[in-house]
Amino acid sequence: MKIILEIFMTFVKIGAFSFGGGLAMLPFIEKEIVNKYHWITANEFIDIIAIAQMTPGPIAINSSTFAGYKVAGVFGGLAGSFGIVIVSFILITILAKYFMKIKDHKATQAVFRGIRPAVLGLILSAGVSIGKTALIDIKSILIAIIVLFSLKKLKLHPILAISLAGLMGVVLY
Repeated sequence: MKIILEIFMTFVKIGAFSFGGGLAMLPFIEKEIVNKYHWITANEFIDIIAIAQMTPGPIAINSSTFAGYKVAGVFGGLAGSFGIVIVSFILITILAKYFMKIKDHKATQAVFRGIRPAVLGLILSAGVSIGKTALIDIKSILIAIIVLFSLKKLKLHPILAISLAGLMGVVLY
């Protein structure tokens, strides 16, 4: 029961102090579950992200569910899921009533203009961290470059890009 509460509180903290969505949460999630608690390894974290990206739903919820499940089974998965969303749910429920009244105020706009670059920084931080673990040799770098090119220049659908990367993994490894 102690581990379930620890999972829940860890993801409550992540959910409470993460702005910008699931990708921006990844550095916080990694810091807590890989570096602080050692619930999973860096390679397992990359696998969780890959699975969370391929499955329907927000990456933060998918990754918290998967990590919680890995640590403590079904109840750990539920604890991770509820923990990551509870603060946002409460805040949105409270703020929804008032946000429409304050959304056009200069102070509100200034807050959002300040948060946007921070969110970009968090997402880039997650990318660098994932890159350190995922880009392990020339083959993995080649796969990343081909997928990036296919997404940006050829406008390949992300699902096809993931399938292409999996196929290249089978062929190259």
